[in-house]
Amino acid sequence: MNGITASDYTDLAHAEDPRVSPDSERVAFVRRVPDDDESYTATVFVVPVGGDEPTQFTARDGVDSQPRWHPDGSWLAFVSTRGEGDRQQLWVVPTDGGEARQLTAVVGGIGSLEWSPDGSRLCFSQRVTAADREDGRDLAVDPDYEPDEPDPRVIDRPIYRADTEYFDGRRSHVYVLDLEAALSDGPALEDGDEDDGEAITRLTDGDRDYIAPTWGDDETVYYASKVGEEPEPDDSLRYELFAHDLATDDREAFTETSGWLGPDSLEATADERVAFEYTPEEQASMRQTEIRVHDRVDGTETTPTAPLDRTVGHRCSFTWAPEGDDLYFTTPDEGSRVLWSVPGDAEADPKRIYGEGATVEDFHVGRDAVALVQSEWDHPGDVFVTTRGGNEPHRLSRVNGDYLAERAVRQPEELWFESEDGEEIQGWLLTPPEFDADASPGETYPLLVEIHGGPHAHWTTAGTMWHEFQTLAARGYAVFWCNPRGSTGYGEAHATAIERDWGEVTLTDVLAGVDAVCDREYVDDDEVFVTGGSFGGFMTAWAVGNADRFTAAVSQRGVYDLTGFYGSTDAFHLLEGDFDTTPWEEPEFLWEQSPVAHVAEVETPTLVLHSDRDYRTPANTAELFYLGLKKHGVDTRLVRYPREGHELSRSGEPAHVVDRLERIARWFDGYSDHHEAPLALDRDRDAGLSASSDSAGPDER
Repeated sequence: MNGITASDYTDLAHAEDPRVSPDSERVAFVRRVPDDDESYTATVFVVPVGGDEPTQFTARDGVDSQPRWHPDGSWLAFVSTRGEGDRQQLWVVPTDGGEARQLTAVVGGIGSLEWSPDGSRLCFSQRVTAADREDGRDLAVDPDYEPDEPDPRVIDRPIYRADTEYFDGRRSHVYVLDLEAALSDGPALEDGDEDDGEAITRLTDGDRDYIAPTWGDDETVYYASKVGEEPEPDDSLRYELFAHDLATDDREAFTETSGWLGPDSLEATADERVAFEYTPEEQASMRQTEIRVHDRVDGTETTPTAPLDRTVGHRCSFTWAPEGDDLYFTTPDEGSRVLWSVPGDAEADPKRIYGEGATVEDFHVGRDAVALVQSEWDHPGDVFVTTRGGNEPHRLSRVNGDYLAERAVRQPEELWFESEDGEEIQGWLLTPPEFDADASPGETYPLLVEIHGGPHAHWTTAGTMWHEFQTLAARGYAVFWCNPRGSTGYGEAHATAIERDWGEVTLTDVLAGVDAVCDREYVDDDEVFVTGGSFGGFMTAWAVGNADRFTAAVSQRGVYDLTGFYGSTDAFHLLEGDFDTTPWEEPEFLWEQSPVAHVAEVETPTLVLHSDRDYRTPANTAELFYLGLKKHGVDTRLVRYPREGHELSRSGEPAHVVDRLERIARWFDGYSDHHEAPLALDRDRDAGLSASSDSAGPDER
């Protein structure tokens, strides 16, 4: 059996966005796979619920996403970048055979796609400028149109960029497309004709973002918009929820909520009940996200998730069952991400129905079945189906079956350990595939400690870290990770325990875990390495500045100076919530809570990795930390990845994903007596790596 390697990433397929057909007999899902060094292809597949192999349903051309069954099953709508240009456009394909039809040619792309209950229309959102709306480019645009790059870029908003892009005046607005009109008059781009946009109606306008559109009945679309003190609603965590009557074109703001709403944060029923996310506004970043239900008929509001001490935030989701009685939702839960159901009227407590020991990445509830994408310790993710009650689970896909059949995959060992002050912490230890204590007594392995981001996140034995953990174990490391205080999945008290103290509380828990696993005779406690990304990057830098336990470190996409982070991120509310302050109120306190304040104490060789277009944790604080390491004579190097953002490790360009992981291993190998490898600083910049040294690669200094 071969061990898993970093370069295997280019062979791994990812299953996403499962959707049960209206008759509950089929499941559509997206299969995403690296296409070349810089891009992916994503294609819709369909698999019968009763068995048989998945079959390809859309052409392997571009990136497909958001497969959505027509309510009667006759069409499958999806979004794709195929054809001219690279914008996401709306397509439909008949499910009984036939060619896909492109229905839109809009400037802003298609998001939050959803059919009306009667199947006559679809709603969606797109990000467009005022000029786009004035000139009608949000209804129809020539595929060759490209907006001018602002020069200079004039900024008026507190939050003016996110992910890897500047907003440049774009706002999110809500649209409805008439299917019959679009099929009759939609884009026939292959014939040179252009759509006149008459099939599309814009529901919102103005200098506000309208997000999360969803249907109630056939004539009602719901959506949300942030509200706050004018002229700066960006600085608010409050949202108005609107009901838009398509027959009269009137809209009503019927309630408010607060927190961190995203593109799928509203779900409605035909009888005017709207479920939505709610996080208390006070120190929202530390609080748990609940689901609230507003009944527009009688004006009452309930919180069905209130009895459950778990959060619906951080990569979790929720939806109504088709008949609109029960809500289904996911939460982190002690090393798993699990599926729950609860009556929408809150007459019973939530019931956990599926997922213990697994990571439920996404799910969809059909008439008689629930489709899920879940990952487990022995595979990075596949499509499963279960009953509405969580019984009789059945695996529908093996998207990496051939690959896994030839690879040695080790099962992590779960362990609970006690931190210094008595707190019980959950963690895992993954040993190299060849490890056998009985066959090789006395053999030891270096320990590699991984720290998760967030900080209010949650790790399992699978999910997005599956490939990284298995790769590093195959390189000869015992890999340890845990969910220290601050993590979700253990209740609100566990998550809020790091209030105003990210570093010391988390480090105490992590070091307690290190001590626990180093007690094992096969772990070399003289060689302990540490890495992490985002908040894990913060903690890696904090650890090397406040402990002498680590042999070498790799800090990734981290936050190193809290004041610099506050002034450059779109997530400054995280600092306000977790530390209950701002740089103007307590500058000295925030400096002492920053890893860079302790850089003079660092002796641990530390590699710093960052992305050029990371607008969540911008590179300015990484540059400060790197310079501090250089000024104090620490072995270090800064590697910056062009075109990449904060999601590099999860969805970056395939060659960059591989390069990042290989550089981590190469850095640690050089400081390990268990590996016959020279220091990375003493080698050619690409020695031992898959990447070539062309200009498209990372900038290594």
